[in-house]
Amino acid sequence: MLPLDLYELCVQTPRTVVAMLRAAHGQLPLVLREDFCGTAAVSRRWVAEGLARGELARAVAADLDPPTIAHARAAASREGLAERIEFHTLDSIRADVETTDDADVVYVGNFSLAEIHDEDLLIAYLKRSRRRLAMGNHGFGGGVFVCDMTGGPAAYRPLELTREHRTRAHETVRYLWRHEAGDASTHRVRNSISFHVTAADGSTIDLHRAFVYEWRLWPLDTLEHAFLRAGFKSFHLFPHVGLAPGQPATPIRPADLPLDWVCYVVGRTA
Repeated sequence: MLPLDLYELCVQTPRTVVAMLRAAHGQLPLVLREDFCGTAAVSRRWVAEGLARGELARAVAADLDPPTIAHARAAASREGLAERIEFHTLDSIRADVETTDDADVVYVGNFSLAEIHDEDLLIAYLKRSRRRLAMGNHGFGGGVFVCDMTGGPAAYRPLELTREHRTRAHETVRYLWRHEAGDASTHRVRNSISFHVTAADGSTIDLHRAFVYEWRLWPLDTLEHAFLRAGFKSFHLFPHVGLAPGQPATPIRPADLPLDWVCYVVGRTA
């Protein structure tokens, strides 16, 4: 069973993710591209923090699901950020790079790189991301690709993990993360998330297997090979821990990871 403290490391807030993205870049990045963005919480935090510092921060947020993008756009509008975030409903894995599609940081969170099952398709996606980064910084490039990844024997074993959260509407949301199937020989897993919601009036809603993930958990040596084949200059690992804004990030060696691990992967273009 994967240690519960390791699962706690998987829970990152938009604030800590943005701190990591800025630390991984190391300079003053302005443009974020968030693929597989979901509700674009990271893009919204990126822009909000940048505007608070007087920077011309902007973001491009892309996701395949139209209702999710609509929710993200509405949230950005409520927060006064919509003019600085460009939303796209598209397949991030196969979307072409447009001539103005620049970025200083490309971010893929929530282990979404594992949605790609084929190595050639992974390399093609990384090549497109590198081209976006090459157009960043007013054409001078130098950007970084950041994603998270997990692995180890426990990632393939049966597991159920339950958490409860209270919402501002006084609802109780019980969250169930389940490892349903896994094959370490192919690095394939099937995981799901279910919810049981109890409203303030006592009524309940069950959302069984609301999200189902069919992932390939890429081994780190295979990932490094893919990044280098895609044209990235270097490949680094960072602990998957919460950083405070402005806190530096220190890379680690693969040998320093525990048997069951979660980490950030960073590909540099310069």
